[in-house]
Amino acid sequence: MTVPARPTSSMALAWTLARAHLRRRRTQNILTVLGIAVGVMALIAALSLTNGFTAALVDATLRASPHLSVTAFTPGARDADLERAMRSDVRVQAFTPFLADKGLLTTPASTGRRAGVDFATLFGVPAGGARVLRLPPPGNVLLASLKDGEVLLGSALARNVSAFTGDQVRLLGSTQRRTILKVKGVFTTGNYLIDSAYAFTNLKTLQDLQSTSNITGYQMRLHDPQQAVALGDDLTRTRAYSSLPWQSLYGTLLEQLALQKKVIGFVVFLIVIVAAFGIANVLTLVVFEKTQEIAILRAIGATRGLITRLFLLEGLALGLGGLLVGNLLGLGITTYFTVRPFQLPGDLYFITSLPVEVRWSDLLAVNAIGLVTTLLAALIPARRAANIEPARIIR
Repeated sequence: MTVPARPTSSMALAWTLARAHLRRRRTQNILTVLGIAVGVMALIAALSLTNGFTAALVDATLRASPHLSVTAFTPGARDADLERAMRSDVRVQAFTPFLADKGLLTTPASTGRRAGVDFATLFGVPAGGARVLRLPPPGNVLLASLKDGEVLLGSALARNVSAFTGDQVRLLGSTQRRTILKVKGVFTTGNYLIDSAYAFTNLKTLQDLQSTSNITGYQMRLHDPQQAVALGDDLTRTRAYSSLPWQSLYGTLLEQLALQKKVIGFVVFLIVIVAAFGIANVLTLVVFEKTQEIAILRAIGATRGLITRLFLLEGLALGLGGLLVGNLLGLGITTYFTVRPFQLPGDLYFITSLPVEVRWSDLLAVNAIGLVTTLLAALIPARRAANIEPARIIR
């Protein structure tokens, strides 16, 4: 007794017909795949470069800024209770007391050198402050070894006041007291806004200038900078201190960077949309050329669903091909820029080279959006093909 053959499933039949259609227009299909690939490649590269720029800028910023600062409502002596709380909190990597001030730095003109003047934000920290600020070498070593009457200047600030290692600068503090400081050295973080505004002395030097033994508060470095907001709330909930996490200090910058990434992603995504129209164009031509064949299929029992699946599978094949090639090209470009970073003028863009950071979340989002876009593009000609009336065409 013979067993009747199992009828071919509608999905298998649709895939067979889709492959036959794809073989007919190889050149046009390849161009369509390349169009999608270029869009995906550009989107992956743009997002990765934006991620790298953001991460590098935040890293450069946090080299001379603490993750969290807690400032007393009224400057006073060191707070033993708060210090115990910070020392026992597993989130805190290091902390240091500090005294802050605004001052005017000047240097007189001399032979071959112009006079210099600029405002600076001064921080007085003890030797332990080097564990919190983590200035790039040799800045951190210089910060830890600051002596009375010495100052460490940001590189751009030093150029503005025409003072470098070994020179003397005149400081007028906010209390209208004057003093002369010796430049211990110059530090560079890569963030021009910091390098042009920050200067460091030891804690005693700034206290003597203000004739006080008080401190402004404490600065902290955390194991995870993202916990700064939560830790600040915990430490200041029952104490007379205000919390300033780095996210609040640089909130505008972070918002601008997030907006920049969204705008760049949207603009580049338009390339993927244009490429998706290529899929719609190819499938529309196939529907136009195969109208009679589609009518015959409908006449011999092919359902609207089968015809729709046929063209959706064609669009899916073209879309997946474009996504695969685009991912390979995008990762290739990011690898190239990882090995050979794009150089930038540091005085304009805060960093000297543009690093790359590929995030899996971005890759998943790009591929998901690209796949949905190509399927939507294929749906238009698929529905048109499914609506063909066989009686009218055959007649």
